[in-house]
Amino acid sequence: MMRILITNDDGIKADGLLGLVKWACKYGEVTVCAPLHEQSGKSQGIDIFHPIAVSKYDLFPEVEAYAVDSTPADCVRFGIIGLGRKYDLVISGINRGYNIGQDIVYSGTVGSVMEAAAQGVNGLAISTSPSTLQAALEQLDYVYKFIERNNLFAINDVYNVNIPENPQGIRITHQGKARYSDEWVDMGNGTYTQVGQFIFENTKNLDLDTDCVMNGYVSVTPMQTDRTNLALYKKLAGYLNQ
Repeated sequence: MMRILITNDDGIKADGLLGLVKWACKYGEVTVCAPLHEQSGKSQGIDIFHPIAVSKYDLFPEVEAYAVDSTPADCVRFGIIGLGRKYDLVISGINRGYNIGQDIVYSGTVGSVMEAAAQGVNGLAISTSPSTLQAALEQLDYVYKFIERNNLFAINDVYNVNIPENPQGIRITHQGKARYSDEWVDMGNGTYTQVGQFIFENTKNLDLDTDCVMNGYVSVTPMQTDRTNLALYKKLAGYLNQ
């Protein structure tokens, strides 16, 4: 039986997590380690300076669950290192909001599965629009069977999945451009708030995760923990490392 660790960045009470856990139980033994509070935008950050409170959480009778008062990446670290367990797969989500384009860099949903890969475990990040959660839950078998049928985890350890409503199909994609242009708004008394302006331009290039999702396809993006620009490394090393 497959052993699955589930987390998210919306918090342990999020509907997307609850639906994902119910779905995952038919594929294996599920453990949940999710943030006590919302941790959106925390990427792969961890807290190495403060004690982290962890408590058992009554989620479902057949599921062992923990609320971790830290980041999504720390939730994965507790599930693997803190509990001293081995897993076959870490799934993060279902996030309420697409994680495509530049959003991937900031996403705690994606950051948690990158941490899983760093710990030697396959990871799957799943996101959808806030208004299409139920529709996305209904597509999970369709998406997971695509991953299994094509044996994707045999060739890469992390995938970022975004599910639109009523998808026309599934496409393998790469990261698109930013969808938002941010502003810092002066609120007075030395405080500011960040406000995003939607700037997405639909080029209908279905190889981009942004355009793919916005045009009604499930986007499956292979990701990696190594941030080296390998093409440039090979070019530079070819004549500078002589």
